[in-house]
Amino acid sequence: MTQPTPTPVIVQPQEQGPGCLIRILYFLLVGLWLGGIVTVVAWVLNVTIIGLPLGLWLLNRLPQIMTLKPVKRQARVMVVDGKVIYRESSLPQPPFLLRALYFLLVGWWFSALWLALAWLLTGLSLGLGLPLAFWMFDQTPAITTLARY
Repeated sequence: MTQPTPTPVIVQPQEQGPGCLIRILYFLLVGLWLGGIVTVVAWVLNVTIIGLPLGLWLLNRLPQIMTLKPVKRQARVMVVDGKVIYRESSLPQPPFLLRALYFLLVGWWFSALWLALAWLLTGLSLGLGLPLAFWMFDQTPAITTLARY
């Protein structure tokens, strides 16, 4: 008699990372200027064919660079032949062709506008728009390439 295929249980591990106060202080003291440099470098790289992969990689890491946001991970726990198997992985991504097509048609120009608006909000609001700007910087990977982080 064969045993049924085990169904994995998906567990969302607690995000390991600095607390909100540390992230805000880092954002104000380091993240703003470092994120600005990284944004400009990424867009210069995106203009070139050879630099495009690195430019996209940098834009996808912008939330970590600017706000120390931890990368979300997914854990699967399965029991196979009486053994417990635990595997961590990054979040599942939309299909590559969909992400590439989105980037070519929408992502490259919309993310430039999105980041410009986030920077304007940060600079012109004298700190009042920081919560919204913080969220906008965190959403950059999804706006650029539909990446889930």
